[in-house]
Amino acid sequence: MKIRAIETYVCHAYRTNWVFVKVLTDIDGLYGIGEATLEHKELTVEQAVKQLEPVLIGKDPRNIEAIWHSVYRDGYWRGGPVLMTALSGIEMALWDILGKHLNVPVYTLLGGKVRESIPCYANGWFSPAKTPEQFAEKAKIAVAQGFKALKWDPFGAAYLTLDRKSFNDAIDCVAAVKEATKGTADIIIEGHGRFDVPTAIRLGQALQAYDILWFEEPLPPQNLEGLADVRRKVNVPIGAGERLYNRWEFRSLFELKAADFIQPDVSHAGGLSEMRKIASMAECYHLPLCPHNPIGPVANAATLQLAACTPNFFLLETMSIDVPWRKDITTEEVKFENGEMFISDKPGLGIDLNIEEILKHPFEARELRHYKGTLTEIRPADAESYFTK
Repeated sequence: MKIRAIETYVCHAYRTNWVFVKVLTDIDGLYGIGEATLEHKELTVEQAVKQLEPVLIGKDPRNIEAIWHSVYRDGYWRGGPVLMTALSGIEMALWDILGKHLNVPVYTLLGGKVRESIPCYANGWFSPAKTPEQFAEKAKIAVAQGFKALKWDPFGAAYLTLDRKSFNDAIDCVAAVKEATKGTADIIIEGHGRFDVPTAIRLGQALQAYDILWFEEPLPPQNLEGLADVRRKVNVPIGAGERLYNRWEFRSLFELKAADFIQPDVSHAGGLSEMRKIASMAECYHLPLCPHNPIGPVANAATLQLAACTPNFFLLETMSIDVPWRKDITTEEVKFENGEMFISDKPGLGIDLNIEEILKHPFEARELRHYKGTLTEIRPADAESYFTK
């Protein structure tokens, strides 16, 4: 069996664009799909995938470990979001090929099931709330859907520091959502890597009163030593890792004891096998895995395969609603009951692309919203649930 071609498809998804990868083999009808979505750098990562195609044509797609290491080794600068996202999408597709070829789900190839479903926390539930009262009403809706926890960023357009009014507004929003959930769901506060060390410490100390599940990425991701300092000085758990791109970067996170919840992204951290290695490292430190997972349907399918076979997988990030065409562009079937997402038993990743539908939604440039005060505009007005009944 040989790789004969690699195709890419970019699909507009309102806040960003999804980047799908299709690896074709010389066996008629056998191919694999992956997702290499790199938010706001989608065309860049698409080109990185295309640059890898000549290197991979003719290789046996079943030799996943060898292919991964040769691509990583020969990327002279190594690591970083562009190479690792391109490699992640391709690597996912290779596992999909192998699962389909053997007629088993990917989790079987990675050791078999430890669970049938995984608890989920909601992202995007708040769109387009602006005031604490609006956040509270949206929170009640998300809890009624069954979500185990709700995550959001209450910090507006802040960068590095917060003035008194912005600080009070953020804490008022946290208080309103905490009251609205009334102990029925945990709350998670997203920092998006916004703050300097003293501001992160001050916020962490204030958040202690609200019994949050974790405070996510309070510092820019490059400063793991600073993150460890914040963790030592606050009495709330810290989540981190969505912008670390391989096991070597996570080694530093673990050795510095900088986080309590570990959040690699299957589309950025090297794919399924690298995520398994990171999870095993985390298990040695008795740390739970809570993957970053706010992008597209193929990444979600791959993350569910990891949830099936990873003992320390704790909680899955899930978009509560999405663009209406999400249900059209793939064969995704997401069963969601009592706050848990069920894991597909279909061969490979259990999902396929509908290319004709993807082509109806071509690339549209989107800018980062985090520092513009428009962060809650994460979904369009006609967004809807994509879960199956």
